[in-house]
Amino acid sequence: MTGRALAACQVSASYDRQRVLDRVDLHIAAGETVGLRGPSGSGKSTLARLLALLHRPDSGHISLDGTPVTGTRHQVPVAVRTRVAILFQSPRAATDPRLTLADIIAEPLRATGTPPEQVRERTAELADTVGLTADLLTRRPHAVSDGQLQRACLARSLVHRPGYLLCDEATAMLDASTQAHVAAVIGNYRRRHSAGVLVISHDSALLGRWADRVVDLS
Repeated sequence: MTGRALAACQVSASYDRQRVLDRVDLHIAAGETVGLRGPSGSGKSTLARLLALLHRPDSGHISLDGTPVTGTRHQVPVAVRTRVAILFQSPRAATDPRLTLADIIAEPLRATGTPPEQVRERTAELADTVGLTADLLTRRPHAVSDGQLQRACLARSLVHRPGYLLCDEATAMLDASTQAHVAAVIGNYRRRHSAGVLVISHDSALLGRWADRVVDLS
């Protein structure tokens, strides 16, 4: 695979000896929004986690901008793993309840040793982008709505300016207004940075509006 793209190449994955994915291919080009649709249990979230370099496939490999990636998480160099970000369905499951929203956004920057002043500037910039006011940034997850917390998670996913953003049912728990805002922020980011976006959803109408093409996983 050559050129700018995030790709799963003949990947297989199993949980508890049960095969979840069997030699699956998926290609997300830079600047493209790909929809991924399929029934529950078809392996959509597993595929997203493989693409996000959170898990290693049983066979096959993940390719990033033409280069196979063999490791996962912190086994992968910072410059590589920060090229891909993932936004999960449940913001509460994806955040530490002890952190403020500002700390949630800043978490990946601090983990990679970004200087404090740059952390503050980038956190404020992205909070404004996703529509979080200064008073919300001082609150912890229990004191904000699901929509506000998901906005913080979206900001967190964008802090390193990833080349690829994977959205795993990321708007399913949101009201229509917040869903539209999140989709608009992601769409603007894709256009400004020529980022590749994967949208996983059961909602065919949403995929029809959002995605350039839709892949069915069965």
